[in-house]
Amino acid sequence: MDISLSGHMQDGSHRLTQRVYYEDTDFSGFVYHARYLHFFERGRTDYIRLLGVSQGQLHAQTDPADAVAFVVRRMEIDFRSPARMDDVLTIVTTPAEVRGARMLLSQAITRDDQVLAAAEVTVAVINGFGRARRLPDALMQRFLGAGEAREPEGEAN
Repeated sequence: MDISLSGHMQDGSHRLTQRVYYEDTDFSGFVYHARYLHFFERGRTDYIRLLGVSQGQLHAQTDPADAVAFVVRRMEIDFRSPARMDDVLTIVTTPAEVRGARMLLSQAITRDDQVLAAAEVTVAVINGFGRARRLPDALMQRFLGAGEAREPEGEAN
């Protein structure tokens, strides 16, 4: 796997660069508001990937009670300025709080140094039955020690 495709860790935050394509825009040429959710999701997914966590393996546990999945419980988005086609954006994901069965992540989408959209995201941790479960200690340590990129365990390069 090419880690650069998944962004990089910097100062305790994950940074992912994405270009705005025609498919991301509405008739006005601005990024359609719902597309920001896609950019935020990509940032969260690659943040977890760079922590060395294989979400596929977490979901594939033999006993569904042992499975781990992350679901968005709540998201508050502040749209500040529009992105346009061909803009190069940076999605910044920073863990604000990690405990028990939830995580609070702060995310921002920037163009150069201007924040275009900011989000506070509450992520719940659930098992294969869809019930809340505590984040396993080993995973908790990865989130609390965020800052170094790692290859997901068990994934081929």
